This record gives sequence, C-alpha cells and structure tokens, in this order.
Amino acid sequence: MSTHGPVLPIWSCGGCDLPWPCLTRKRELRAEYADAPVSLALYLGSYLVQAAEDMPWAPAGALHHRFIGWTRQTTAAQQRSTATVPAGPYRNERQQAG
Repeated sequence: MSTHGPVLPIWSCGGCDLPWPCLTRKRELRAEYADAPVSLALYLGSYLVQAAEDMPWAPAGALHHRFIGWTRQTTAAQQRSTATVPAGPYRNERQQAG
C-alpha cells in the first residue's frame, strides 16, 4: 500500500502533502492500472465525487482535471503510439470517389 493516500477532507497527499493524487501516486496508479485504463478512470471517478462533496468551492473543471483528466492524456498517448494507418489503395479510392 502506498503512503501517498488522500487525507480527507482536504484531499492532500498523506506522503508528500501535495494535492492528491500527487505525481508519485499518479505514477503508481498508471503502473497498477496499465492494462485497465477504464477501471482506473472509474476508480478515480469515485474519488472525484467524494472530493466534489468535500470541496464545493473548487471549480468542477479543475477537480475533473486533477482526478480524471490526467488519465485520459495517458490513454490518448498510448493509443497514438499503437495506432495504424489504413492501407493506401483504400484511402485513394475514397478520395477519388468524392
């Protein structure tokens, strides 16, 4: 178990006192959920709901970015690195038809 868990209700990190999830915890979560990005987003989404209740003054967009937004950046980068481009002839046929 990580020492970088959330300290409620202020949502700071118990290990380094930065806003939770801190960079260390994000690295740990990326490794832990490397093959399950949707599960990671759902896990953090439950924390987002709790944090929104504890910090009603915090802007919703900032909380979303803090808890979930960074996971999407990781997933998008992974998808770009594994994406393939369709074969050329099919693309050319579509362009000529239009």
